[in-house]
Amino acid sequence: MSYMALYRKFRPQTFDDVKGQDHIVKTLQNQIKNDRIGHAYLFTGTRGTGKTTVAKILARAINCENPNEDGSPCMECAMCKAITDGTSMNVIEMDAASNNGVDDIRTIREEVQYQPTEGKYKVYIIDEAHMLTDAAENALLKTLEEPPSYVVFILATTEVDRLQITIRSRCQRYDFHRISIDTIAARLTDLMNQEGIEVEDKAIRYIAKAGDGSMRDALSLMEQCIAFYMGQTLTYDNVLKVLGAIDTEVFSRLTRSIVNGQITGAISILEDIINQGRDLNKFVNDFTWYLRNLMLLKSSDDMEDALEMSSENLALLKEEAQMVDTEVLMRYIQVLSVLSNDIKFASQKRVLIEIALIKLCKPEMEQDMSALLNRMANLEKKVESGVPVVMASPVGDTGATPSVAAAPVKKEPLPAAVPEEVKQVSARWSSVLGKMPPNIKMYLKEVSTVTVNESGELLLIFDQPQGSERIAGDFVNRPEVIDEIEQAIESMIQKKVVVKVEINSSGISSQNTKTDVRDFFANVGIEIEQEE
Repeated sequence: MSYMALYRKFRPQTFDDVKGQDHIVKTLQNQIKNDRIGHAYLFTGTRGTGKTTVAKILARAINCENPNEDGSPCMECAMCKAITDGTSMNVIEMDAASNNGVDDIRTIREEVQYQPTEGKYKVYIIDEAHMLTDAAENALLKTLEEPPSYVVFILATTEVDRLQITIRSRCQRYDFHRISIDTIAARLTDLMNQEGIEVEDKAIRYIAKAGDGSMRDALSLMEQCIAFYMGQTLTYDNVLKVLGAIDTEVFSRLTRSIVNGQITGAISILEDIINQGRDLNKFVNDFTWYLRNLMLLKSSDDMEDALEMSSENLALLKEEAQMVDTEVLMRYIQVLSVLSNDIKFASQKRVLIEIALIKLCKPEMEQDMSALLNRMANLEKKVESGVPVVMASPVGDTGATPSVAAAPVKKEPLPAAVPEEVKQVSARWSSVLGKMPPNIKMYLKEVSTVTVNESGELLLIFDQPQGSERIAGDFVNRPEVIDEIEQAIESMIQKKVVVKVEINSSGISSQNTKTDVRDFFANVGIEIEQEE
């Protein structure tokens, strides 16, 4: 006999073999024992939870010649064997994904007129029932509502909301739950013992978790790992290599680098992950999940039982929970959730991930409320650890006593004649930002002051104090970026405007020393567009 996949080889044959769906199994067994078989069932739930399997067991049980006391099929009679082998004329399985038209339903309507040739019931199992067309569902309605006494319909679907309400109301609905990690792990352990394959407990639990509530997915992943390490003990590290996954210890190091603002360390960890050939989409999703666990542990003291992880990983998580605030973790998760969407079809996944890591390390690069809370948390941490936080001394400070108030800094006025095109640009600055590619717009939005110099050129000033890791000004000051800005302005106002960039490293805000044309012309009556 040719090789059979594990999920097919160990498909449950009786109700006792079904794991994780006790609420459904018990109900069906009681119906069978008390001869209260329904005429139509609707099985719904995520993939790999046992919908089709339970449908076939139910078909065997109600046709079994010698059912057990608990309602399970005996698996010994001719009917049980015929249904198991797929040779019974009484159990018809239809895949609605490929047989979803009115003609297919008409065929069923014609067949139900004939009584079963053997056994008590003629059972129709319609898999992926949500794929039926509206016309096909309408054609099925009357037959589904009042079928002959010897006909039972079982509809299985992963998207029950796509079925018409009139279909759903005619069926007994059973919701199949996602199978727990403990249940999947116990089943995998039992099957590996039957197969005589040695697998580490930690590896089994990881595969069970990767199955995401689906027993079939977990068995397929297990089979993939066994095939790669045929004849060897399957270890946790081996599973990580086969599945392209990353150990939680790596996430722990990455989290600490981000919390401490260590851009170089975070990028270095990403470099190692890429060199190991890991899947970057899975890396982002798994890291998001790791931070989610950290947030749950931080938000409540009794979350240990809800987190599926080993005691050593839980100890690391508890330690990191003391290093970061819940609001900051929420910001991390929000940034990574946006990143997860962006990289799905991106050709430069690495660049997008690097930008996201820099954002996480440097919340001052963003201006939203979550980034502000992150910056405040970092400042509080510095104060608590004894790092002095002082105001920058004003220019010209000669060490006078604190009681003597420093003279206010006077803003430089604009040139006497500001070019008309500069006025237009200042009035439509948000439109200029809107014309920029996302990578340039991100940095251009960090401009501190937009002004004009004596030559009539548009001057973009970026405040980057010495010792700061801000890089927006250096990025915008590149010739190709300046060309992009000038071209966008010219296409908008049909005039050439020369753009210059100035890096202000004095430690004094340029808003206190320069006149911003955006504010100035708003005050004299020129309306400034507000960025949405």
